[in-house]
Amino acid sequence: QGKDKQVSDLQAQIDYLKKTNTNLLDRMSDLSIVSKSGAESIKKSLETLNEQTKYTNNLNASIQRKDSLNLALVMSLKRSLDDINDQDVQVEVKKGVVYVSISDKLLFKSGSYDITPKAETVLGKVAKVVNDHKELDILVEGHTDVVPISTNFIKDNWDLSALRATSVVRSLQTKFGVSPERLTAGGRSEFAPKDDNTTSVGRQQNRRTEIIITPKLDQFF
Repeated sequence: QGKDKQVSDLQAQIDYLKKTNTNLLDRMSDLSIVSKSGAESIKKSLETLNEQTKYTNNLNASIQRKDSLNLALVMSLKRSLDDINDQDVQVEVKKGVVYVSISDKLLFKSGSYDITPKAETVLGKVAKVVNDHKELDILVEGHTDVVPISTNFIKDNWDLSALRATSVVRSLQTKFGVSPERLTAGGRSEFAPKDDNTTSVGRQQNRRTEIIITPKLDQFF
């Protein structure tokens, strides 16, 4: 009986060990499956991260190219316009594009959209630079102050700002050979002021025409 009990106990231990081993093997199998699944997930995450890194690097390179182009453009414009009064013509980069802001007292007579002879010289210099950069588009925006206008030909400041922009675009095209496919004319009236319209100095700043030189975005992105 003692031997039978010993055998029985040993058999019970063997059964327990078998059961334990089976459980361990099952858990190891589960872990291997989790590990495999985790490896696939990590692989996909790395691939996504690599793509995002590649996109970010390309984006940064594109922005740097655009910034370099803007800098070269600004330098060319300032060299070309160096003999013009800084108060009448200002060149700067805003919102990632180049702005040439020309005062209305240089471009036009009061309440008129006929370009002055002096202004033709300025537009010719701007045209020479943009004609050297045919990959750029040109948006011309007319801006007024808040003083109302009403004549037989001009109903309000919307009319005046749009007609002034059209005059500049027409001059760039017909007199200085800028391709019309690159040009856009727009009037902003009094609604995009640069300065305070309650002062005479502010109103003078607001009466302007802006030539906005923009890269074709599909070249960069």
